[in-house]
Amino acid sequence: MLRADGTSVLSSARSADEPPVTIPRAPAREAARRELSKRMYHENDPNLLQRALDAFWDWLDKLFNAASTATPGGTLGLVVIILAVVAILAALWWRLGTPRRQPTSSATLFDDRPRSAADHRAAAEAHAAQGHWNQAVQERMRALVRALEERALLDVRPGRTADEAAAEAGRALPAHTDRLRAAARDFDDVTYGGRSATEQSYHRIAELDRDLERTKPQLAASSAHSTAPNARQGAAE
Repeated sequence: MLRADGTSVLSSARSADEPPVTIPRAPAREAARRELSKRMYHENDPNLLQRALDAFWDWLDKLFNAASTATPGGTLGLVVIILAVVAILAALWWRLGTPRRQPTSSATLFDDRPRSAADHRAAAEAHAAQGHWNQAVQERMRALVRALEERALLDVRPGRTADEAAAEAGRALPAHTDRLRAAARDFDDVTYGGRSATEQSYHRIAELDRDLERTKPQLAASSAHSTAPNARQGAAE
């Protein structure tokens, strides 16, 4: 075949029979990388936040699949376990209440209105009759401490906390130390810990209040102090 200018195309035909020109692998890979790094190829790529979310969901999917494989019953068994854990956490939150950061012993036991032990007991019984156990526990604990103050087993101190009252009363009535501490915890849990009192907790404090009324204080420490001057006087004679 001849062109208009008389030149032959046989040279082109012969060149088509020759092997194609090849490029080494490393330069070809670099050239492809440069080409694909151009902005025109990445205009529709997801943004950084979308890529992070996609990576998170991929990880979560792999984790869920691995857990369902290791759990008896597969995916259904894993769902049942998750629901059981959620139910347990909800029951604990309902029973214990929302955690409070405020220390339980930071507030005082009594308010600014001075009342007798009998007044606090009457208020406690009125709350208990209506099933208001939180208020009943608070008033009975106040009655208990006020009664100890009226018997001069505790000094009258308006700023005293329930924990301090229990610790001081335990020194005068050591047989009831543990019960006094438990009563103080019940008072703090109800008043400052966001927990709900029960009928049983109220009756425990009421029974402790009655037992303390019949208990005589431990006078060993005071008797030791009173005998010490006599002993020194006898030694001087």
